[in-house]
Amino acid sequence: MPEPARIAIDLGAESCRVSLLRWHEAQPSIEVVHRIPNGPIHQGKEMNWPLPELLAGIETGLRKAAQAAPEGIASIAVDGWSVDYVRLDPGGRPLRLPFCYRDERTVPAKEAADAIVGPRELYKRTGAQPHRINTVYQLLADPACDVDAHAPWVMLPEYVLHWLGARRVGEHTNASHTGLVNLRTGDWDEELFQQLGLPLDAAPPIVSTGTVIGTLTGPLASLDAFRHTELIAGACHDTASAIAGIPSSLDSTLYICSGTWSLVGTVIHAPVTTEEAFDAKYTNIGAPCAGLCFHSLVNGMWLLKQCMNAWGADGRAWDIEELIAQAAQSGYPGTIDVDAEPLLLDSGMPERINHQLWRRRWATIPDEPGNEPVFARVIFESLAARYAIALENLENLLERRLERIHILGGASRNKLLTELTAARTQRSVETGHCESSTIGNFAVQLATAESGGRRIGAESIRKWASNLSEAEARTSLA
Repeated sequence: MPEPARIAIDLGAESCRVSLLRWHEAQPSIEVVHRIPNGPIHQGKEMNWPLPELLAGIETGLRKAAQAAPEGIASIAVDGWSVDYVRLDPGGRPLRLPFCYRDERTVPAKEAADAIVGPRELYKRTGAQPHRINTVYQLLADPACDVDAHAPWVMLPEYVLHWLGARRVGEHTNASHTGLVNLRTGDWDEELFQQLGLPLDAAPPIVSTGTVIGTLTGPLASLDAFRHTELIAGACHDTASAIAGIPSSLDSTLYICSGTWSLVGTVIHAPVTTEEAFDAKYTNIGAPCAGLCFHSLVNGMWLLKQCMNAWGADGRAWDIEELIAQAAQSGYPGTIDVDAEPLLLDSGMPERINHQLWRRRWATIPDEPGNEPVFARVIFESLAARYAIALENLENLLERRLERIHILGGASRNKLLTELTAARTQRSVETGHCESSTIGNFAVQLATAESGGRRIGAESIRKWASNLSEAEARTSLA
């Protein structure tokens, strides 16, 4: 009997993937069987995620995977962006479309919360940098949007597993992003829920990475390939999953998970919640099995994507590779603060970038045909400069030198950004797989199967990540 296949579902803010892992002569082969476009939608003043379309696309991908794997599918795991969630009705169905974290409803909610529990106190208790996009502020904003605060909620990747038949849970790496998990206990901070007036019974129970939380049920379960398929809460946060996909040790290594956002940091064994760490905007988030991902949230390719959307709407569409190639030959007026609040919002990005150039007294860029590579060069130079600052801050906080940089995610294919990062940081830079979260997703599934019900370990995950990062897997995922 051939080794059964496995499925990884990766939820991305711009694109979602359903990938299939199969074995040929005992060698792994990974194929993306279906891609689903994604992006927030505007409904009046709200920004939401198109959940029905995402679920329909996932189902299409699962059916394609079942057809391609007559040997059967052993397990499914899901990873995705953090902080967003789905509210459920008594029947377990979505109460409404989930909000997008960029929705500005959290601005007054955060101001109100800060008056009850100060940001620095929250940081010391949870280790999470108190960004306004965090789940805690979204939950507090719900009543003002006529959402029942007592309705059960579940984070988006875990919701997909719940929709497929699993029990409602919050996986550790994803739950730690909410700003509501106590660093000392690793569980929900009951006192914090009480202080903020949030119903604790609406939150899902937290489970460790690699927990089997059910089997696939419903119409899909009638397909032969899915008759014995387990649902696994892998590293549900996509950054944790991407880090699980790194085949080498992260000792003395700075990782940059670069996509819509850039997450810049390293893995530590004990939390760091000093005043200096807070001021440098470093967060302590659950790692796949042991330790913590200690990183700073930096803006990312969102800046370029928003510019390209604006240019495309104006009839100035660009191929991303050609834009990067021309940016490499372009001059630029100066760098900007990529984390400036206006740059986190959508629409009008070229104008927003020019405003940030003006604030630093650099020349602005006429937003006209031919200048698009100049905008791109400003973005890449500014990101590389911000990465260098993040590295310096991190080394000062940890009081040790990080010798190399590992870039993974979609921007790992951006040779210009890689070169600029190496130049700005004066460190050697290596690039991982652009779909590292898929590699990590599968590595956790395989480590879970190997564990026989015991808690999975970092070495097991790393071993499988190394196996899956062989040339065949790289080619299939490209």
